[in-house]
Amino acid sequence: MFGVVRRRVASGSPSPWLLGQSFQKIRSGPSVSARASSVVEKEIAFHSGGCGLVRNFCRITPGCWINAKPMRVVFHPEATMRTWGRPFSSESGDSVDVVVPPLAESISDGTLAKFLKRPGDRVNVDEPIAQIETDKVTIDVSSPESGVILKLLANEGDTVEPGNKIAIISRSADATHVAPSETTSEKAAPKPTQKVSEEKKAPKVETAPARDKPKAPPAALNSPTEPQLPPKERERRVPMTRLRKRVATRLKDSQNTFAMLTTFNEVDMTNLMKLRADYKDAFVEKHGVKLGLMSGFVKAAVNALQHQPIVNAVIDGDDIIYRDYIDISIAVGTPKGLVVPVIRNADTMNFADIEKQINAFAKKANDGTLSIDEMAGGTLTISNGGVYGSLLSTPIINPPQSAILGMHSIVSRPMVVGGNIVPRPMMYVALTYDHRVIDGREAVFFLRRIKDIVEDPRRLLLDI
Repeated sequence: MFGVVRRRVASGSPSPWLLGQSFQKIRSGPSVSARASSVVEKEIAFHSGGCGLVRNFCRITPGCWINAKPMRVVFHPEATMRTWGRPFSSESGDSVDVVVPPLAESISDGTLAKFLKRPGDRVNVDEPIAQIETDKVTIDVSSPESGVILKLLANEGDTVEPGNKIAIISRSADATHVAPSETTSEKAAPKPTQKVSEEKKAPKVETAPARDKPKAPPAALNSPTEPQLPPKERERRVPMTRLRKRVATRLKDSQNTFAMLTTFNEVDMTNLMKLRADYKDAFVEKHGVKLGLMSGFVKAAVNALQHQPIVNAVIDGDDIIYRDYIDISIAVGTPKGLVVPVIRNADTMNFADIEKQINAFAKKANDGTLSIDEMAGGTLTISNGGVYGSLLSTPIINPPQSAILGMHSIVSRPMVVGGNIVPRPMMYVALTYDHRVIDGREAVFFLRRIKDIVEDPRRLLLDI
């Protein structure tokens, strides 16, 4: 029986039931040999990050119960703590795994758009090695360590989730520089042999289809009335990006949900352009940013929303939510798609603050570094199609908003001013609104208020 106890302890079994059974058998015996007094003293080390169970093992004395001598249980949590030492990598010796970082609270996965580095390339700490495209933004995957790319574990276009491994980095540069050339040479070697073997087997089979091919052209000549479609070789099928799919889904949902109606007006830009020309140098000197026309329209939209608060509201189920804050969304076109960053609390900002915010958003949009929070929300969107030369358009509402203001190009047209025909820089403006919550009267008054302020910016100072 003592041998049973020795084996149970030596095997490191943590089961208290088995040990309890063994000790009950020892206790039931009539006598115990004195030689067993030093049998069960041992030290066990558990490599675990959890909390272990400590049992009091002891010496066995002749004819007595078991004395209390504790056995030490040593924990080594370093093994698990080392794995999570860096949140976006996992280490194993010389190599470091590059994993997908957390994307956002509302985004569970993304598409691996492209690798910025290839096997054999040297990378530094926090240097981007790949880009992951989500429904709204593009996220860079940075290198957790300095070293050389050893291997890529995913392909471009794959759907990845946070925590997925996409590459392996080796800290030692000498070994990894040779690996890519070796792998390419190994992959390149079998291909010629396969082609040669196929060519040796194929000659007899090629003769039969060669005789059948000339029969196809006469059939095409016998049907001249059929439309001649372009050959498939001149077409390209490219998968939609996640951003493009998201934009397409939201715009189609907007058309299916809102009762959209568009009203138009025209604005004389003479006074606003003169204000810009008179103070542009002093404005740059004081604020460090150029004075544009967009800040004037943002200020005009804020004032119009204060006069027509229903345009700032939105339908939610059977209720209308009136929002007592004004967040203006600015539509920005990028090569990857349309993004709409939001100027928070625009009613508390002056011209300089608005221009600085717009310039910062434009730079981030072109670099693809806009965050999810910077594009969430908004109570009214302003879209400036005039930068591309658009003369007139009917913009689509950006959910969950109820209206969108469209700006267009400035064209010098003959206008009647004081009974005389004079050339004036004119712009068409459009307001698309949800007719379920906004009536035509409020929509026209809203757009007329913007026209009045842009044509005479002094109204902002006098609040009239």
